[in-house]
Amino acid sequence: MENNKEKKVYKFKQNKNQSKVKNGSKVRKILSINDRLKRMLLIFFLIFFLLVGRLGWLQIVQGSELKESMYRQLTTSEVISPKRGTIYDSTGKALARSAQVDTVSIDPTKIVVEQKNSNDIDEAKTKELKEKVAKAFSEIFDLDYEETLEKVSSDSSNVTIAKKVENDVIEELEAWMKENEIYSGINIDEDTKRYYPYDNLASNLIGFCGTDNQGLWGLELKWNDILTGTPGKVTSAQDAVQDLIPYEDETYIAPQNGNDITLTLDANIQSIAEKYLKQACEENDCKDGGNVIIMDPNTGDILAMATYPDYNLNDPFTLDVDGWDDMSSEDQNTLLQQTWNNRAITSTYEPGSVFKIVTAAVGLEEEIVDADTAGVFNCDGYEKVSGVRINCSDLSGHGKLSLRDALKQSCNPAFIQLGQKIGAATLYRYYDAFGFFDTTGFADIGDSGSSGERSGYFWNLNDVGSVELATMSFGQRFRITPLQMITAVSAIANDGVLMQPRIAKEITNTDTGAVTTIEPVEVRQVVSKETSATLMDMLKTVVDNGTGRYAQVKGYSIAGKTGTSEPDPSEEEAGYVASFAAITPAESPELVILVTLYGLSEGGLHSGSTVAAPVVSQILSEVLPYLEIPSDTTDSDSSEETITLSNVKNKTVAEAKKIIEKQGFECEISGADDDIVSEQMPVAGTQLIEGSIVKLYTEDNDTRVSQTVPNLKGMSLSEAKAALKNKNLNIKYSGSGKVTSQDITAGESVDEGTVVSVVLQQEIEE
Repeated sequence: MENNKEKKVYKFKQNKNQSKVKNGSKVRKILSINDRLKRMLLIFFLIFFLLVGRLGWLQIVQGSELKESMYRQLTTSEVISPKRGTIYDSTGKALARSAQVDTVSIDPTKIVVEQKNSNDIDEAKTKELKEKVAKAFSEIFDLDYEETLEKVSSDSSNVTIAKKVENDVIEELEAWMKENEIYSGINIDEDTKRYYPYDNLASNLIGFCGTDNQGLWGLELKWNDILTGTPGKVTSAQDAVQDLIPYEDETYIAPQNGNDITLTLDANIQSIAEKYLKQACEENDCKDGGNVIIMDPNTGDILAMATYPDYNLNDPFTLDVDGWDDMSSEDQNTLLQQTWNNRAITSTYEPGSVFKIVTAAVGLEEEIVDADTAGVFNCDGYEKVSGVRINCSDLSGHGKLSLRDALKQSCNPAFIQLGQKIGAATLYRYYDAFGFFDTTGFADIGDSGSSGERSGYFWNLNDVGSVELATMSFGQRFRITPLQMITAVSAIANDGVLMQPRIAKEITNTDTGAVTTIEPVEVRQVVSKETSATLMDMLKTVVDNGTGRYAQVKGYSIAGKTGTSEPDPSEEEAGYVASFAAITPAESPELVILVTLYGLSEGGLHSGSTVAAPVVSQILSEVLPYLEIPSDTTDSDSSEETITLSNVKNKTVAEAKKIIEKQGFECEISGADDDIVSEQMPVAGTQLIEGSIVKLYTEDNDTRVSQTVPNLKGMSLSEAKAALKNKNLNIKYSGSGKVTSQDITAGESVDEGTVVSVVLQQEIEE
């Protein structure tokens, strides 16, 4: 029993000890939990204070910056394109204008069909829908179906289908959308398009714009900053799904539309110039084209600036030439650049004998020579300079000449002799005064860009030897632009005062209506008024009875000068350049015109007198009455109407005879009916009275017959007609009574068919 008791006591002690152990474990567990809680609380408060600190940093320190960043994310800015200004001619015709059009784009991701009772896409029906849309687009906008389908099926969110779409096409699209109830994913946005109402008119001058309405060529590029204006802007707020939300700082900045520009150009005169320029280039096979400039010498205003070939401003990247589609892209680009060029300002040429006007002006101004002293020059048909033979146009020679005679006959040796008397240094001083060493700045408006205008190319003065001095005295072996040449001639017509050519007349602010006038600019007095008057009288002689006879216009007095420059031997495939400068009316000039034709072959007509002068006559015959410039009373007394001789070159003999005889003329030609006419005399465009004789030639029968002009002075009109007809020559007359003057000297040898102009006056009764 005692043992059992001891065991119980032991057990009890043992249980008691075990209880103590268990209680200690519980205490330790409780303490451990408390420690973890404390640490968690500590971490919690630490994080809390960090967040509060961060929040305070964001709110107080970075608040304004973050606010601005938020606004940038929420706000949207939309650019408002300004309307490009209009280019008008001097009569108010719009030559270039912008019109409202639209751009059509799509979001292909929205052109889908969803399954019924589901947001999933029905692939089969979506494919069918996209094909339907692509087919409609290709038909409405005349696009390739496969390319259009590829766009409609793309994964992009924005694809442009067509730009610069006309309103009638947009209406067709909207009608299709309404009929088919398809709207989602198709966007129609407002846009503008540049239009040129007269297509090719003045294309080389005006230039064109790209698809972004930015000027790419010509005046459109030169005046781009003035015509473009300043874009506007709308700033608004949008939410995540692009819906507008209230935004107190919403702003609207209106665009400043481009300015309108009014030119000095007259579209009617430009059209006349282009018509006859094209005709001349095609008839005479001018392989390098040509150009015409018409200027008011008193103001420098350019009334016409025509270039051939030209192009359609509404489709400038496609030319109407044979084989265009078969050309390589490189060849096409080269031809485009050549065709776009405005040769009047970007290309230089050797002016030939028209430049004798300048040499004569210097000689008169420096009092080295006067107009009518006989025998101051001598022409043997050539001039030898430092061993180099320089021929005259008349190889038989002109003999002793005055300056008037030298200008009238366009004698090279006489002007070589004059140039030697003047000297290179003095000539260069006047060249500078006439503006040949600088560009004219004809299109300068403020700080507008470059127009591509070039200045002349001359030898350095120190390099001018005797041969160089000789050739430049009659206008060869240096280069200037046609605009420089006509500007110099206009100075002679304007009492010796050089005016800056002006093409821009007014600038109109389309937003305010304010008009800024571009005033004429007087550059400098180049020669005296007396020199100008003397030279004008001499130039009138050139047209009345010299090499410029084909430039005559019934009822008007014309002063002028022919020019024929030979090809530079150093230039391959270069042709002749024929030109004519005319001033009218000679007594009180209002117009100066320069016609220049390039790339004429030696085998055909290539002189300024036979090729360029008739073009001047044709143009002025329409322009002068249009401008209501009064005609001379002397010429208006002619009792017979004149008829413009048609061009029958390249026609069969039978066709040519029929045309000539139908016009009321007598036709003389040898050859079979199916032979081709190669030349005609007089040249096409000549004004003839009924019954005049026209000589035609073929390649197989090109033998010219010369006749000696009879002395007609003192004859009646009927007697003069009979005398000339007896020699197969024609007559052009003014006035009535007895012949008092004739433009071709009696005894001079001319081709049959030549027109002899005479003046008749009543005898004075004593």
